Amino acid sequence: MSMRGWAIVLALAAGGWWYSPVSPRALAQPAFAAGSAKVACLLPPPAIAGQPPRQSPVGAMSSVQLRSATLSPLAGFSAEARVLSRRDYSLGREALLSPTDLALGWQRMTQDAVVSQLDISQGNRWYRYRWSDGPPIPPREIAESSANMHLIPSDEATAAALRGIRRGDRVRIDGWLVEAQSADGWRWRSSTRRDDTGAGACELVYVCAITRL
Repeated sequence: MSMRGWAIVLALAAGGWWYSPVSPRALAQPAFAAGSAKVACLLPPPAIAGQPPRQSPVGAMSSVQLRSATLSPLAGFSAEARVLSRRDYSLGREALLSPTDLALGWQRMTQDAVVSQLDISQGNRWYRYRWSDGPPIPPREIAESSANMHLIPSDEATAAALRGIRRGDRVRIDGWLVEAQSADGWRWRSSTRRDDTGAGACELVYVCAITRL
């Protein structure tokens, strides 16, 4: 592959993207069950500043019944990261659960000198990046230090906080990697690794709290 000119190198996939139009009325209904979801959203062990996202055992966290799916916890998840890109969605079955994707970076993927040399975009639940001339850091490090995350707010306060997050913000996200399942057999499962790429590599996060740092 030539290192000159624009090169699309890696695309971190959404995992299980599914197009299914939904009505504006349906989108107006939040995924969380008022008054019940937050009780089930126990905070996992916190991330360590400057380190990759922290993943922890499920422990006492139980399944969460939302309006459109049941969420089964796969692991605790806590991250301090830079928002590389934001994309909101209003179409598709996934939008009933996750209205927003954030592409997040940690460690050297938080540095201006690195991020400024990458052209970063999102679309169709994918996260993509490219560069000209040469990568600012090794491509594998880019892949292991960034990811696209589908975020499911646990309550209205969390949803409001998520709406206020913008590209370039430093954030703290605490929640759970989950698998969503509906009665008709539909499933959407989170990755539980930070070193994977391609289809199924994105995190599906039930967000207990999101804070701008």
